[in-house]
Amino acid sequence: MKVAFGMKAHSGWAALVVLGTRGGELQVVDRCRMELVEKDEASWAKQPYHAAEHLKTGDARDLVKRGVAAAHRIAVREMRMAVERAREGGHEVAACAVLVADPMPDWSVDEILAVHFRMHKAEGVLFRGALARAAGACGLRFLGIPEKQLDDQAERALAASVNSLRKTIASLGKSVGPPWGKDQKDASIAAMIALQGQWS
Repeated sequence: MKVAFGMKAHSGWAALVVLGTRGGELQVVDRCRMELVEKDEASWAKQPYHAAEHLKTGDARDLVKRGVAAAHRIAVREMRMAVERAREGGHEVAACAVLVADPMPDWSVDEILAVHFRMHKAEGVLFRGALARAAGACGLRFLGIPEKQLDDQAERALAASVNSLRKTIASLGKSVGPPWGKDQKDASIAAMIALQGQWS
């Protein structure tokens, strides 16, 4: 069947839920925690800007560059594995929706490291951006949904109230069991929107 990915990112990992429909009923095809940093690099790679904060300028830029490159590389690898799992199950991945943050100004690494809240902002954007790039690298139709607008976009795309959508998602959770927290629920709604395909 046609399936869609829904993803919600955090520092160093993302919740992935893959949904499809069979006989008009939603089904969870796959669900996992997608690691976006290598285990032996996790101590700094989850927050590369914070890790670079007290380094000399050149070293700080190099560390951030390494962290960003690693996030992009690992996201592509993990996305390809998820696509492969779906295809091995006989499914076609129709689209990939990622909950995204507000766009960030075009700050340099130095400008980001100069102001603490900018480091949080940059790290919040980093892994979401890595997933977006990975979707493109895997040839998936991509949908970026501003996280703060998820409920509004869901109501418009799915022509249903948020309350009824949340009930649907809660019953899906009962069918697959834990973990089924806010991350999985939000990722599921994103996947529902992507599966619907009524977006440009």
